[in-house]
Formats: sequence, structure tokens, C-alpha cells
Amino acid sequence: MNKKIPVYIANVEQYVEVDGGSTLVEVLDSMDHPLGFSPVCALVNNKIEALGFPLFSPKTVEFLPMESSAGNRTYVRSLCMMLYHAVHTLFPGARLRIEHSLSNGYFCRIDGNDGTIVMTDDAVRRVGDHMRMLCKAAMPFVRFERRTEEVIDIFRRQGLDDKVMLLSTLQELYTVYYTLDGLSDSYYGPLVSDTSQVSVFSIRLLNGGLLLAGPSGRDVSVPASYEPQPKMFEAFMDYVSFNRILEISTVGELNRKVMKGQSQDVINVSEALHNNRIAAIAAEITRRFHEGGARVVMIAGPSSSGKTTFTKRLAIQLMTNLLKPKMISLDDYFVDRERTPRDSDGDFDYESLYALDLPVFNDHINKLIAGEEVELPYYNFATGMREYRGTRMKLSSDNILLIEGIHGLNPELTMSVPDHMKFRVYVSALTTISIDDHNWIPTTDNRLLRRIIRDAKYRKVSPIETIRRWPSVRRGENRWIFPYQENADVMFNSALLFELGVMKDRADALLRDVPHDQREYAEASRLRRFLSYFRSIPVEHVPSTSLLREFLGGSSFRY
Repeated sequence: MNKKIPVYIANVEQYVEVDGGSTLVEVLDSMDHPLGFSPVCALVNNKIEALGFPLFSPKTVEFLPMESSAGNRTYVRSLCMMLYHAVHTLFPGARLRIEHSLSNGYFCRIDGNDGTIVMTDDAVRRVGDHMRMLCKAAMPFVRFERRTEEVIDIFRRQGLDDKVMLLSTLQELYTVYYTLDGLSDSYYGPLVSDTSQVSVFSIRLLNGGLLLAGPSGRDVSVPASYEPQPKMFEAFMDYVSFNRILEISTVGELNRKVMKGQSQDVINVSEALHNNRIAAIAAEITRRFHEGGARVVMIAGPSSSGKTTFTKRLAIQLMTNLLKPKMISLDDYFVDRERTPRDSDGDFDYESLYALDLPVFNDHINKLIAGEEVELPYYNFATGMREYRGTRMKLSSDNILLIEGIHGLNPELTMSVPDHMKFRVYVSALTTISIDDHNWIPTTDNRLLRRIIRDAKYRKVSPIETIRRWPSVRRGENRWIFPYQENADVMFNSALLFELGVMKDRADALLRDVPHDQREYAEASRLRRFLSYFRSIPVEHVPSTSLLREFLGGSSFRY
């Protein structure tokens, strides 16, 4: 007879006793009180696990719905394996590439033996029908853990050369993988129990490929709505083409370069690309400036996208074009604290557009463009009051104004400034390298790791506090930044091919200190698992002018 073990269910604050070896699904069946939702995964001692996870000792379990961040990732991974099954069945020998998030979904390409297969409406319909058939069949996702050499052999027989290369560079003894109807694949995290749990999705034709969308963030009973993002797509594809020139599109290919001692070459070429793109942006700004426009450059982007260093490097490049940049800080245009909007928790919402004095800001910008002198405000964060300290500014004929801030692309920020006088730049870390063909790297993970390192080094903020604040940061971005990104005149991708290899050791050391008894341990554990895919790259190889130095330290710029 199996030994009974106590399991504490945090959702209902009660213990249940189950047989040793019982899975989380069986724990659900033993509960007296229903959860009120259908879980897709669970926190087990503050670590994300699939519902098929067996329990052999006392545990604390919190079941998670699809609406949670971990639940959403679990759902989408499962959806991707169903897509792989459809492509494998309908296009034998084809290679599925799930490249990046786009337009509230995930952009995918299908490559045949002789090049990319251009999808048609009929082909997309067939793929969607196959996935819906899998959903109705309620087929299980079966988890295995085997010796890595055995898993490599399985993947090699299926033609998953990207996974073979990755596993060959990791030198792990054992590897977790899943099967669906006899088809094997590996994913960065758990999957749901069976295909019947993955019923909400849409699939459509986009730019010769597929756009796969999971549930909407507002209503998980319907798929996320499609939002055209042509500029974002172009920015991604620009760097995807660059990656192909370097022959680095997956982490396995990057690791292979590192193992061959070629990391410095990757760094040099990646930094040269940043220089090239910044020079091109400066050239376009200069052209418009000399045609009588572009007197004000608005630079926006989400947290830890590298806006500050980009702005400094752009200023240098503009100077080589014989323009003299001047800068204004949006922070100095905050309204007095007593007039600051509050968020849903009752705290001051400094990320709100209306935390800024828009009439005064617009008045100053228009006067500066007209050649008038203005006295700039200074916001005293200690007192929460705006002050004037005699700082005056006037633009001469060769001056150009640079303004960095999260609201730079929001038309309401500069509502009374003539449109031709503005040039808008959107900066974001659009990570174009993938773990493998079926596991992309979310740009938010890249930015979160940057912020964890920077906060610990410069702001004395612990990783646990950075992780805790991140959902609030993301909510602010979704409200105030992302809806306006397509307003940009140009997009700058601040991601660097090599950066996760450089950040690996420093971020891992910080994340290791997140206590196991804290809820944030789940995210720290996930990020550490993610970083484990990368071979370390020495930070000493990164030049002092690199945008990455804004987070690592050692920059030649002053902040």
C-alpha cells in the first residue's frame, strides 16, 4: 500500500491526503471543494510544474489558471506542439520555425527542403482544421525524461537538427521531452495534460507565413485579436536577415560559435550593426532637419530597452552630421504630486501620461522651435513639487532637441506641436535569436534580465523586488507604450545577439539568491532554466560604448 502524504492546497487553504506518486490531476480529483476554474499548471513548492507531476513527499500546491502568466505560457507551448504536429502531418519533411511574437500572436514560417513554403489560405485552413481535430481527440501530452544521448537520437530521426545542435552544446546528462501521438518535441517549460485543454486559438495567413494566436488577455474564451504591426515586422525581419548572414538564428548555433572561440567576432559584428543602424537614423533625421522639419526627436520604448544609451549614441552621431543636440527630461514636467493620478491600488501613477503637465510642455516645445527662450522646470522628487532654478534654454539654427521618455510616441504628449517638426524613434530589445525552432525568446525576458542586473548594481534593488514589480511595469507598458509603437518613424532594435551569454553568469548569481519560500522563486527558477541554455561569454569582450553596458556597468557614458 502506498504511503499517504499531506498536500497543502493554497487555493482553498486546506490539506488533502493522497497516495505517494499521485499526480496533480489526481490531487484535484481528491479535493472536496472545487477551484472554480480549470487549471493548466501549478506551483509546487513555488516552482511551475505540469499537472502530470507526481508527488512523493509533502508539498504546497497552488493550481494556476490560463489567465496567469505561467498558465498562459503553458497554454501557448501546448498550442505550439499541436501546430508542429499539424505541420509534420500535412507537410512531410518541412521545418517549422516559430520566430517571434507579433500582432498579439506568434509569427511562424514553414521551410521545405528547397526553401520556404509560401502558405496559402487553403493551407492555413488545413493546418487550423488539423489542430481542431487534435483538440477534439483529447490526446495526451506525455512527459519523458531520458538520457540526453537518447533524446538526441530521437530528435535526429525526426529531422530536428536545431534541437540536436542545442543539446550537443549543453552537455546535460538528462533531457525532458514530450510526445503527442508518437511525435516528440521539447519545450522551455511544462505543457497541459491533453489537447482538449487547448481549444481557444486562431491561425491566419501573414506575410507568406502563419500567425498563431492564443487566448485574449482580456477574455480567455476568445482568441487574441489581430493588430497589424508592419513596422514591427520589418524591424524583426531586418535582424533575422542579419542573423542568417552570421549563421546564428538559434542558441545552439550561438553556443557553437562560443565553443569555437568566435564570441569576440560575434560581438564585434553585432556592435557594428548597432553603429550602422544609429548612423542611418541620424542621417534620416539630419535630412529632414535640413528640409525644415525634425526639430524635436522623441525617443520612446519600454523598460530596460536601452533608451538612454541609444539617445547618447544618437546625439554623438548627430554631432558628426554637424548638428548640436540638446536634451529635455520629461520627468521635469511632472505635475505637483498632489495632482498626480493614482493607479488601481491607490498609489501615485507616475507612468500615466497625465502625470505630466501637457499644456506647459507643449508651450515650451513650440516656443523653442520658434527660437524663443524658455525657463525649464525642475521636478523635486523629495518635495513632489515643480521648481524653477533659472535654467534657461534657447535653440539656435543648428540645435536639435532630443526628448527621451515612455510617452514619446503618444500623439497626445505633443498634441500642439506640428507633426513635421517631430521625428519619433521606438527602441526595444526585439530578441531575434531563438532557443530552437519551436521555442522563441520573449523580448520581455531579455528586458527583465537586463533590469534585474541594473537594479541590483545601481539601485540597490534585490532581484525578488524587481520580479515582484515587473507585472506592474508590464501593465503600464501595455497601456502607455505598446499601443503607440507603430507611430514611430523608425524602430531601433537594441537587442544584441550575444547579450544573454554575457548576462548569464551575473544574472544567475542574482537569481540564485531568491529564497525558495517566496512566490518570486518560480520566476527566478524559470529564468535560471532559460539561462542554462546559453554558454557563458566573458563580459570583458563587450566594448565600453555598448548599449549593454548601461545595465552591466563599465560604460564610457555618464548616466
